[in-house]
Amino acid sequence: MLDLKQLWETCLFEIKNNVSPANFSTWFKETRILKEDGGVLYIAVPNEFVKKWLCDKFHKLIIKTLMTAFVEMRGVEYVISKPLVVGKIAVEFGHLPLQDLYVNKEDNLNPRYRFGSFIVGPFNDLAYAAAQAIINMPGKTYNPFFVYGRTGLGKTHLIQAIGNEIKDKTGKKIIYASLEHFSMDYVSALQKNKTNSFKEKYRKYDVLIMDDIQFISGREKVQEELFHLFNNLYEAGKQIVFSSDKHPNYIPGLEERLKTRFGAGMIVDISEPDFESRLAILKSRLRENDLILPEEIIDFVAKSIVDNIRELEGCLNTVICQTQLKGRDLNLNEVRNLIKNSVRIKKSVSIKDIVKTVADFYNLEDGLIYEKTRRREVVKARQVVMYILREEFSISYPLIGQKLGGKDHTTVIHSCLKIKNSIKSDHLLNQELEQIKVMFK
Repeated sequence: MLDLKQLWETCLFEIKNNVSPANFSTWFKETRILKEDGGVLYIAVPNEFVKKWLCDKFHKLIIKTLMTAFVEMRGVEYVISKPLVVGKIAVEFGHLPLQDLYVNKEDNLNPRYRFGSFIVGPFNDLAYAAAQAIINMPGKTYNPFFVYGRTGLGKTHLIQAIGNEIKDKTGKKIIYASLEHFSMDYVSALQKNKTNSFKEKYRKYDVLIMDDIQFISGREKVQEELFHLFNNLYEAGKQIVFSSDKHPNYIPGLEERLKTRFGAGMIVDISEPDFESRLAILKSRLRENDLILPEEIIDFVAKSIVDNIRELEGCLNTVICQTQLKGRDLNLNEVRNLIKNSVRIKKSVSIKDIVKTVADFYNLEDGLIYEKTRRREVVKARQVVMYILREEFSISYPLIGQKLGGKDHTTVIHSCLKIKNSIKSDHLLNQELEQIKVMFK
């Protein structure tokens, strides 16, 4: 018999290693598995507020973790079982204007993901502009569309918003699926000898949106099936959208034929949000829930959490929870202590500083890095600068190209890939990079 308590404890241990202490304490401590029915696990949550957050922000992590521990899992449902009680205080979030959390079973789209709540800034404006063009001409503009970036930067919101907007405007048939879900469907079809039904299921849609494509790494049969599905949809003029935590050239074990097809339309990245964008995100979330926090608290949170929108919103909700519990505004010291475990030290160094440091290391004039010269020593130094800006500071490819003499972002990608491949066998280059990196510590 399945031990639900042990299963959830095992999963919580894994989840705890993948989220900040503040997020784990706020969203997972009052949860448990109520029951299992036909492979569907029902997770008890204390209130609508927690249900909303787990469903929106941690659903993929929960699914992935449970799938590892319980191979027969077919789905997860969140059930409100009791209010969150702290001491003798029951915290009620019922007054929050929570939107419908229903996920359409036909297309798997969450209706909450809309562009009306999508904050646009320098970190994602290119991806947003491309998404708007796709909505206006699905299947004709930027097809396929491949968006990538580190976790927690709003990729899922963006690609689901594309699906919701196209569905509302055109009535086209949409399917949103994670790579894990697609893989599970395929394996299940193989086991039941229903691969033809599987093919027909995905080929009937006008728009395919696939999340977390990086997990296709090493899955040869799944890659083959996706390759044929891609060709079928593309030739029929149907829109294809992918998201990943890395550029397709950096996905290990990805077949060349898929890399080529992913790059046939448009590849764009979402980088870390700037301070103004982080501030706008926080204020937007407060407006959505009709809540007010002191400006100094909002500013502090925006300055403290710099590289992950999910963490940023998680810290905001931690502050809101404590504010509700205490029945008053928190002071700055209280907020600092509350979110201290989520705060990462951010390296503060300008692109000019990095260029100068690398140029000095290779005994070059820093101005040469910006010039259009093909001198071997300058090209190498420029590629090292690009690699460091991307890998160490998560600066977007277009911005790197813009700052280094107006280079095209594809040139930057090629340079970063060249350095990444070279350090696998070039021990001298590896040592040089380590020495340069020390200068930024």
